Amino acid sequence: MPAAYLEKLNEEQRRAVEHGVGSGGGVSAPPLLVIAGAGSGKTNTLAHRVAHLIVNGADPRRILLMTFSRRAAAEMVRRVERICAEALGAKAGAMTDAFAWAGTFHGIGARILRDHAEQLGLDPGFTIHDREDSADLMNLIRHELGFSKTANRFPTKATCLAIYSRAVNSEMALTDVLPAFFPWCAEWETELRAIFGAYVAAKQVQNVLDYDDLLLYWAQALTDPGLGAEMGGLFDHLLIDEYQDTNRLQASILLSLKPDGRGLTVVGDDAQAIYSFRAATVRNILEFPDRFTPPAEIVTLDRNYRSTRPILAAANAVIDLAAERFTKNLRAERQSPDLPLLVSLRDEADQARYIVETVLANREEGTVLKQQAVLFRASHHSGPLEVELTRRNIPFVKYGGLKFLDSAHVKDLLAVLRFAQNPRDRVAGFRLLQILPGVGPASAQRVLDLMAAQADPLAALSGIPAPRQSGEGWSDLVKALQQLGSGKAGWPAEIACAREWYEPQLERIYDDGGVRQADIRQLEQIASGYASRERFLTELTLDPPDATSDQAGVPLLDEDYLILSTIHSAKGQEWKSVFVLNVVDGCIPSDLGVGTSSEAEEERRLLYVAMTRAKDNLHLVMPQRFFTHGQHPQGDRHVYASRTRFIPKTLLAHFECRTWPKASAAAGSRPAGTQVRVDVGARMRGMWR
Repeated sequence: MPAAYLEKLNEEQRRAVEHGVGSGGGVSAPPLLVIAGAGSGKTNTLAHRVAHLIVNGADPRRILLMTFSRRAAAEMVRRVERICAEALGAKAGAMTDAFAWAGTFHGIGARILRDHAEQLGLDPGFTIHDREDSADLMNLIRHELGFSKTANRFPTKATCLAIYSRAVNSEMALTDVLPAFFPWCAEWETELRAIFGAYVAAKQVQNVLDYDDLLLYWAQALTDPGLGAEMGGLFDHLLIDEYQDTNRLQASILLSLKPDGRGLTVVGDDAQAIYSFRAATVRNILEFPDRFTPPAEIVTLDRNYRSTRPILAAANAVIDLAAERFTKNLRAERQSPDLPLLVSLRDEADQARYIVETVLANREEGTVLKQQAVLFRASHHSGPLEVELTRRNIPFVKYGGLKFLDSAHVKDLLAVLRFAQNPRDRVAGFRLLQILPGVGPASAQRVLDLMAAQADPLAALSGIPAPRQSGEGWSDLVKALQQLGSGKAGWPAEIACAREWYEPQLERIYDDGGVRQADIRQLEQIASGYASRERFLTELTLDPPDATSDQAGVPLLDEDYLILSTIHSAKGQEWKSVFVLNVVDGCIPSDLGVGTSSEAEEERRLLYVAMTRAKDNLHLVMPQRFFTHGQHPQGDRHVYASRTRFIPKTLLAHFECRTWPKASAAAGSRPAGTQVRVDVGARMRGMWR
């Protein structure tokens, strides 16, 4: 008989939870692959497996749980605690308190590297660059080597970083990466090698790591037999969520930690592999079982508890046409007579009006705005809709746009803290010094060069002549940095010191300083939840908040708001009613996403992910024409679109096909001489709804 806490699981979920678990906590459990379809209770199953291991004697200190966001890890730990409390009662607290290894690949990597820094030749006080900081450092190297003034157009800093990151994460040689992913940069292979070599050297001198280093250093350390055995010996169990989104480097880390697969559980869905632009490869999950002898056991979760049967039937039909996948057709638990809608309309303006009117109608029928979402392939696709929502005074939040840490004022304040933490971080110092009035790139470079020559760079600041025109700002900055460097204020008081120095600069630099100041206060509030400056800087960089209040449209005064999101950002979420914009060739699939068969298959999976976010209602919206600006020799013009190739005629029976608005209601359809009656009173009343 199963334990009481397992009784709510279905048969497949229980098989995954109980796999290889016996007395002693299943230390020798053979490798397991859980293929978890959309809405099949994946998170609940994984949490129950972790709890079941603990209940059966596994040491929680020796369990490593990796997810793709810190928030997901925190939610997983909360669920584990609840399940253990149900199973163990008063004993559960002491056991789950010891469950300390849960987080993202990069977060766990940062912790491993700090713990083993001396063995790896690292200073444990290293700071971590986010993508923009890494691109800035790449640009400094690019400029120093003279490649910013080449006769032919040289790759930008962002492109250089993308090439470097692709090579690292895919474990491919630069010679192979360039023709496969960046063919327009192939002529610069020799120069790029020089840049990347200098970039690596600069990071080591400045005691900084980028995102890719957190995995690369870890993977390299595991190749040493002694250190690899030591790191692998830290854990009896490794449980990995969203395995279809891992890259080759991450897969190498897992297989190095557990070469025989004992204690290794990976969970994912090949049908939801949509992150190849981050070098993720669906091959990891497709090839996982055959990595071991005997092959890993496969448990498939195919009962969907989210979507209605018609929505699921349509989504299954779309993914059934995929070229390669694990055989899996989701079975719906929820009945409904309503087919998903395939809505054809004239243009993007009509698309925006259709969505707004339908969203408001849903709201009148009891579906709040937060339970409705509009999804799109690319962030700019929502532009006309955002205009219409603003015009109609409908609050919304947009995910997948500008991230919190991408905001200039937030990066300014973080530069203060990062430079105080690591005064050899030239990117942070370069940004910070140029906040001062009258300080440009040349002056900032001179100060950083003088600091770099000293054993104690922060102490040396007081002896460096103030840059001309910096005025009192220089002495105030030196005082603030030395105060922060001393650590006397303690954390989180240090961020208040940094804010007090920065706020006058904020008002001087930005016209909308008051709005931006709200973000600075929000950052200070976030900081109070971390134990130290080092933890704050590390975890905020690796897992930043989604967006700023002013840039994402987060309504500060409304408790209800519509969700707008890219499909990538919507993965793992669900809503009662979902609208998918621009379900036409050129958008889904993207014109840029069908260069190869594998890219086209990923675009198909994107549509599948979007469709399976819907619980009750699904609207796939198809504008018939788009207005393009400056993309044709004859100037601005309309281009016409056709229904996405991923819904051929053979699948139309799974949808209710509609045209909006109906032809009889279209403009110009009224017979001449027909008297028109306008209910002005109704319009006036509508103004106050």
